[in-house]
Amino acid sequence: MAGVIVVLSKHLNAFFDYLMIEKSASKLTISGYNKDLHQFLEFAASKYQVAWEEVESRHLDHRTAREYLAFLQSRGLSRATMARKLAALRSFTKYLCREGILGSNPIAAVSTPKQDQRLPKFLYPMEVQVLMDAPDVSTPLGSRDWAVMETLYAAGLRVSELVGMNIGDMDFDEGLIKVVGKGSKERIIPLGGKARESLLHYLKHRERMLNRQQKTSEAVFLNKYAERLSARSVRNIINKYMQQAAINQKISPHTMRHSFATHLLNAGADLRSVQELLGHVKLSTTQIYTHLTRESIKEIHKNSLPRR
Repeated sequence: MAGVIVVLSKHLNAFFDYLMIEKSASKLTISGYNKDLHQFLEFAASKYQVAWEEVESRHLDHRTAREYLAFLQSRGLSRATMARKLAALRSFTKYLCREGILGSNPIAAVSTPKQDQRLPKFLYPMEVQVLMDAPDVSTPLGSRDWAVMETLYAAGLRVSELVGMNIGDMDFDEGLIKVVGKGSKERIIPLGGKARESLLHYLKHRERMLNRQQKTSEAVFLNKYAERLSARSVRNIINKYMQQAAINQKISPHTMRHSFATHLLNAGADLRSVQELLGHVKLSTTQIYTHLTRESIKEIHKNSLPRR
């Protein structure tokens, strides 16, 4: 369809349907793509002095894409954010080519901004121990918070996977849990003794929480109203006990996942196994933790060797 003028906005909804149905993209991913693509269309609309709904395929070229990246940089966006926004535009353009709407990819020559090599934060084993000891497990919410942190760490879960867990996803006899990760992909993960203990302890309180509110729920982790715990609440839980344990660094629930991977590799686990446990599609995503362990080894060497 070379030479045919295409109004880009008319194909957005079909693209989002494609992401959801064929790529099993989450609502969060589609929402992010929607926002990123609208931002590009608004930039192109301003450049070519048309409404964003009227931006056409002839406005989508390597020069406009590069000017868009320069615009994002001028606004102080990180390279990682710029790369994500370009990835959304690339995905949309590839879809248009795949469907025969565009004859060729007009931004194929645009390079992704080189990424800063930022190593993810992690906790040392002693810090994890202090954090786990912080909740008052005699209370329903303290018991839940202990189980939340133990499960995040012991299974290396994303926070969305944790809050999405249902009662039927746990097999205490085998010590396994089933989680639904990115792209609705399921994986089975060993639980470990401490996480199993914390969950069994919490489930007794959970039953009483449901009875008190006269509710039923499939969700494993509940808030004080006996409804499914939110990702924001998990972040608040982590922050609360970081302050309580006086661990002087800012972390997120994802830090528990980073710690899980780092500790496994430090203990000699092979990269492929860690990739499988984390649910990473690409091995290269897991490889960042090898850099992390090298950094920790250098730090240990610097701080421990008498003749340094």
